[in-house]
Amino acid sequence: MGAPESFAAIADALAPAAVVAPTLAGHGLPVAAWSRSFGAELERIEGLLDERCPGRVRLLGYSLGARVGLGLLCRSPRRFETATLIGVHPGLDSAAERSAREAQQSEWKKLLLEQGVAAFVDYWEKLPLFESQTALPAARLAAQRAVRRAHSAEGLAHALEVLGLHGMPSYWGELSKLELPVSLVVGERDHKFIALAERMLSLLPRAQLSIVPGVGHNVVLEAPEYLVGLLASGGAR
Repeated sequence: MGAPESFAAIADALAPAAVVAPTLAGHGLPVAAWSRSFGAELERIEGLLDERCPGRVRLLGYSLGARVGLGLLCRSPRRFETATLIGVHPGLDSAAERSAREAQQSEWKKLLLEQGVAAFVDYWEKLPLFESQTALPAARLAAQRAVRRAHSAEGLAHALEVLGLHGMPSYWGELSKLELPVSLVVGERDHKFIALAERMLSLLPRAQLSIVPGVGHNVVLEAPEYLVGLLASGGAR
């Protein structure tokens, strides 16, 4: 439920470097621009990069954006110099996992469409995945909540349908083919994604892992200064 402005602090700190932050399907784009599959969304973003960044670029993605970013890496690895993936999931391994995730996401879509975005945001912010954010300054949380509530229920439901984990290809088998430097970033309190990152680390040829002290899943929100330092140094720390 983020938006390009979720990365504003990082983009400002990296100035004058040019930053392209695409809006994902269902997150504010006109309905006519919504991709109808995960693969179609990758193609759409590749088109944006062709227009705005004809050369090689450095990729940064968080959570859903990291999953989309990983898809782009696997499709066109030579387009990118480096990649920084925060809280990334490379995909589900089994049909049983996909079925269970689809059922969960169907419940999320039902909540969105029956009770609206505000009710869904209230539910979302109470998930254990985001528990570490309760210690953040109230103003920072309020700004994040405003971004989330600005979305439409129909848009987020569409995003769950086409970009959700259940419909995303599994990229586990592609990781060994990625020869570019990949920095995996995960919060110290995000135990599920630490395990995923450690598994990825064993498969990626040129990967490093940064575990960010004291924070949870959303390192972009909880520790933007850490990310700025990481990007400036060009590697894990």
